Amino acid sequence: MDDFTIARALHVLAIVMWIGGLAFVTTVVMPFIRHSSEPRERLAAFHRVEGRFAPQAAFWVLLAGASGFWMTWRAGLWWRFADSQYWWMHAMVGIWLIFTVMLFVLEPLVLHRRMTNSPNPSGDFRAMEWLHRILSVLSLATGAAAVAGSHGLF
Repeated sequence: MDDFTIARALHVLAIVMWIGGLAFVTTVVMPFIRHSSEPRERLAAFHRVEGRFAPQAAFWVLLAGASGFWMTWRAGLWWRFADSQYWWMHAMVGIWLIFTVMLFVLEPLVLHRRMTNSPNPSGDFRAMEWLHRILSVLSLATGAAAVAGSHGLF
């Protein structure tokens, strides 16, 4: 097994864990919190769960980025970013950038403080639910497009 094959296996594993985790939080954890907690308690309940999940998500996002960039470099695929036929590669990098900024910049510097001192915890929880739904749909669509594109559909 060569290094490219290992990188691809790690990349797929990272994506499955990252986007699978996002889907679980979006479709199971957040609805559970919404139905089992009072509106003013929901944000705090989410913060408790998120504190355990965020380090895992950060690891998988970093591994996805590292393995993706490694494969692009190793196979000499940088030229694809100049060809609109490979738009799905831009989509993958775009989703990765969104999550990287969220996990490593916005959450520690802004969102944790906001969750702790929220003037409107019910509204903030509702906004987070919508953000998670949007990011889930975009992430799943990007994953589907990347698989289809890498197998010649586009």
